[in-house]
Amino acid sequence: MYTERFELPGFDIERFIRTVLAEDLGEGLPGGGRDVTSEAVIPADARFSGVMDSRDAIVVAGLPIAEAFFRFLDPEIEIERLVNEGDSVEAGTDLVRLTGNARAMLTAERSALNTVQHLSGIATMVRQYVTAMDNPDCTLLDTRKTLPGLRQLEKYATRMGGADNHRMGLWDAAMIKDNHVLVAGSVAEAVRRAVEAGVAEIICEVDRIDQIEPALDAGATRLLLDNMDPPTLREAVTIVAGRVPTEASGGITLDTIRDKAATGVDYVSVGRLTQSAPAADIGLDFTPL
Repeated sequence: MYTERFELPGFDIERFIRTVLAEDLGEGLPGGGRDVTSEAVIPADARFSGVMDSRDAIVVAGLPIAEAFFRFLDPEIEIERLVNEGDSVEAGTDLVRLTGNARAMLTAERSALNTVQHLSGIATMVRQYVTAMDNPDCTLLDTRKTLPGLRQLEKYATRMGGADNHRMGLWDAAMIKDNHVLVAGSVAEAVRRAVEAGVAEIICEVDRIDQIEPALDAGATRLLLDNMDPPTLREAVTIVAGRVPTEASGGITLDTIRDKAATGVDYVSVGRLTQSAPAADIGLDFTPL
């Protein structure tokens, strides 16, 4: 039986499992706290075997979390994982085999599938963007455009797809955007204030060439080149001349990412990786024992 413990910094998997199952079971609501269908239809000692499989060609992400849902309700469940996280698999591929208590498996099924479908959908889209970018010298980044409460998992899925993570939140880097500049009065003043506050990493968004030197002179440690076309990106990269890393962002699609990455930027960030990825089609078929 596969017993790997899944750990992510800042992510409490047991709390996540409890919260998701409590929502599905209606804990705390009148008449809630149970799976009425399984209790009514399935004998308490019935056992199932099941196979989770992908109906799409996908990049796999989220199997350890799915397995944790089943183990939470049936600690004795037997689980055989058939593929690895981050694997690219064809449609019809078996992902996991399970054998255990039928009620527990049915109760955990939807929560487990929802998780794998969502995370694999993200990982699959990320891999499409990495492939379309076709540039080993440029790194694809995600953003903070994540579903509330799922950031750690969604950013994990982007790594499984082949991207790196941008900042994890508001705490690990300053990102100076147009509204910060509006209040501070200028790009240079906004960056200067972040420097004086002792922030180590200061990402400054610029949408005009004439903002580059003021941002660098004030102490920006990375420039986010926002909504620039490829010729403007090349000009910006030339001006920066390697003094800090550069990142292209804004309106980047599968059709445009290759040209933008080829301008010499170090990073390309895409919000829709987590914001708009469709769920993968993954199913779980059971057989009574």
